Formats: sequence, C-alpha cells, structure tokens
Amino acid sequence: MAKESMKARDKKRTRLVEQYATRRADLKKALLAGDPDAMKKLQELPKNSSPVRKRNRCQITGRPRGYMRQFGVSRIVFRDMALMGKIPGVTKASW
Repeated sequence: MAKESMKARDKKRTRLVEQYATRRADLKKALLAGDPDAMKKLQELPKNSSPVRKRNRCQITGRPRGYMRQFGVSRIVFRDMALMGKIPGVTKASW
C-alpha cells in the first residue's frame, strides 16, 4: 500500500496536467514557430503540470510498479480481482 501522501501528490499532478494542457500545447506550438518568449513562458508554468511527471498508479492500492494500463490496477490487485470474478471476461487459464 502506497503512502497517502504519494497518492495525493499524484492526484495533484494529474489535476495540474489537465488544467494546463491547452496552455502548454499552445506554448509548444509557439516555440516551434520560433517565438522567443515562448520558452520563458513555458518555464514559468508549474513543473508538475508537465505530463512526464505523472506516474501511473494502481487505483486501489496506489502501487506504482506492475501497473496494468488496460485495467488501471497493479498486477497483484488484478490477480485477486480476476480470481474473485470481479473483472468481466477474465478467467484463469486452464488447458
């Protein structure tokens, strides 16, 4: 289980990424067009508004590793949920 502060920090980053997405995209276009002030304005945005700083975490436990993007949970939670039948269409393989 991840610390609550780590989960909260990641939620804050997600919120900032969504909030500044259009502004960041516009500044990047201006930068490619050759606007000299665009770099300075881009650097003035909050660091956590960059999508690169966001980390994929399990929605249930907050675990950052072993994240399964298709389901939004870690491998451990995925296995437990699949065995309990909580994920539709997923069954344990047997042959």
